[in-house]
Amino acid sequence: MLVLGGALTLTISPAIRWVTAFTPPEQSASMAILLAAVTVFAPAAVLSAIPPMVVKLQLGALTETGSVVGRLSAIGTLGAIAATFVTGFVLVALLRTSVILLATGLVLMAAGFALVVTARRGGVEPGVGTAGALTVAIAGAGLGLIAPDPCQVETRYHCASVVADPDREGGRTLVLDTLRHSYVDLDDPAYLEFAYVRTLAGALDTWAPADERLDVLHVGGGAMTLPRYQVAYREAGANSVVEIDPGVVELVRERLPLPDSDRLTVDVQDGRVAVAGLETDSYDVYVGDAFGGVAAPWHLATAETFADVDRVLRPDGLVALNIIDYEGLDFLAAEVVTLRTLFEHVAVLTHDDRPEPGGNFVVLASDAPIDPAAVEAATAEHGGGMRALTPERVDELAEGAEVLTDDHAPVDQLFTGRP
Repeated sequence: MLVLGGALTLTISPAIRWVTAFTPPEQSASMAILLAAVTVFAPAAVLSAIPPMVVKLQLGALTETGSVVGRLSAIGTLGAIAATFVTGFVLVALLRTSVILLATGLVLMAAGFALVVTARRGGVEPGVGTAGALTVAIAGAGLGLIAPDPCQVETRYHCASVVADPDREGGRTLVLDTLRHSYVDLDDPAYLEFAYVRTLAGALDTWAPADERLDVLHVGGGAMTLPRYQVAYREAGANSVVEIDPGVVELVRERLPLPDSDRLTVDVQDGRVAVAGLETDSYDVYVGDAFGGVAAPWHLATAETFADVDRVLRPDGLVALNIIDYEGLDFLAAEVVTLRTLFEHVAVLTHDDRPEPGGNFVVLASDAPIDPAAVEAATAEHGGGMRALTPERVDELAEGAEVLTDDHAPVDQLFTGRP
């Protein structure tokens, strides 16, 4: 069973890569999740059958049931706790996921073969299942060696690639998993491909003229399109980028070189931890761009988070968020209500005046008045962007939504539109 469990573990990564390689891009994410569930279930089911086998082998009399089951249960529980912490806090930070799966499969098989050797010495011949499991392992390893790899770099959090734009010589797209995350033009930092980036740039342009200093904290870096633009466009001001994924930062530095400027700095750590360590009244603008197409980090969306952001911002500072949400817009609504508990003015910009079924939204919040029309005009200079919802539409959107707090932030449920 150990050998079979290890063999099935070795097939997880190849199975996902081969199937998703021939899956349409719009279905690849859901297919990968489905395959992961199926392929992980198989070795888990096999390995979960081992403890009752061990109990049966160790149980000499019914009077020993409590001690035998209790001892093995305690060992299993300690092992599960240790494995969870070692994997989550050590292995994922050091190794690619595929390497972890490979090592796990090999260790399980090695343990199984060690038992085979021990059994032979005791005069017990192993069943034919061991040979069958070895065949599965060899097939899985072989498919893994030739399986297509969609990643240029597998980071702690993403399958990351940089793709050249065939229609623009300096154009490069940073792809994280299945999402076109960032676009930069290495020859023209003022070129902004995505509408939400143009809108964020327009918001910053209107908040202070180009000849005025503006200190901006960017939480969520990606390819750092907006910080590059700020360094090129504005004469003064710091642009501090906080990015949680060191692999993304390394890939960007290697393939999308950053401007050689002391006005752009990059800090690799969690955004909320970074904000907590900053001095009061140290920035003019907080740009939050850490929400992806399939996940939203809840701890960056709560009232406590933005209370700390408010502390870090100077009086009348600006919060500018890129938020992704889908039909129902429950997450967007909750974020608007949350920001309203801290800031006097909140504006929402979208691709259409009726934000359905969803996509990217830019949310602006400040104690100072916000002029959405000026933001739209500034965005138009970059090629056009989003339009602001009327105050009545924002009120309608926020009606009935709950404030997100550290104690209650069901972001995943809101994000996917589930009740």
